[in-house]
Amino acid sequence: MKEQNILNQQNIKPTKAPKVDLKEIILFEDDDYFLVNKPPFISTLEDRHERINILGLAREYANDAQVCHRLDKDTSGVLAVAKNPEAYRHLSMQFEKREVVKVYHAVVDGIQNFQNTLVDEPILKQNDGMVKISRREGKPAQTYFTSLKPYRLHTLIECKPVTGRMHQIRIHLASQGASITGDDTYGGKPFLLSEIKRGFNLKKGTEEESFMKRMALHAYSLEFNDLGGKKQRVEAPYPKDFQALLRQLELNK
Repeated sequence: MKEQNILNQQNIKPTKAPKVDLKEIILFEDDDYFLVNKPPFISTLEDRHERINILGLAREYANDAQVCHRLDKDTSGVLAVAKNPEAYRHLSMQFEKREVVKVYHAVVDGIQNFQNTLVDEPILKQNDGMVKISRREGKPAQTYFTSLKPYRLHTLIECKPVTGRMHQIRIHLASQGASITGDDTYGGKPFLLSEIKRGFNLKKGTEEESFMKRMALHAYSLEFNDLGGKKQRVEAPYPKDFQALLRQLELNK
């Protein structure tokens, strides 16, 4: 019964963007920028299917706000917003010159042993909204991966993208046989408690659902230079679902 209660608490996938109080998710703020811990299931930019998005909330907070990069809807973590055009240009140039240091954490399928491993594989965006590795037509893309902690059937990975291609971390991990857990678009398997928890019993007549209702990817930190030239590094704590996933992995090693 306890296991079923865990599933009930963790596996209700929102059908719309969650309610967000922007002030509660701000991690860092100065006169030019504020960085937020974006919740999962909310779009970065305007989405015609949903009323709530980070850009809209940001412009309610600061009229001239512009998001300086983007995260996939299901990805949580640190996201930078500029309060004025000068700040936006300043950080955009750092992204263009690859001077911004981005660190992501991901739980991937299988036991993986990355030691600051560079994946240098060109990426081609396709018409269906997905990407693929294409050495002939793809744009250059590089990501460094380091294994942080192995579990019984999964591994916690640190991901450092050099470039910023669409779905870059996801396809690069998939290309190494290390798809992100829950990322069914690129071969990731759902996280099922029955596969790791000894003595797990599912209530009769019910079908087991994935413990985490999204891919296990979190933008952990962002490092950049502010307008005064001072280096700023901002970390985003894991959201509840990512914490719960790691807790289950730890309990069932």
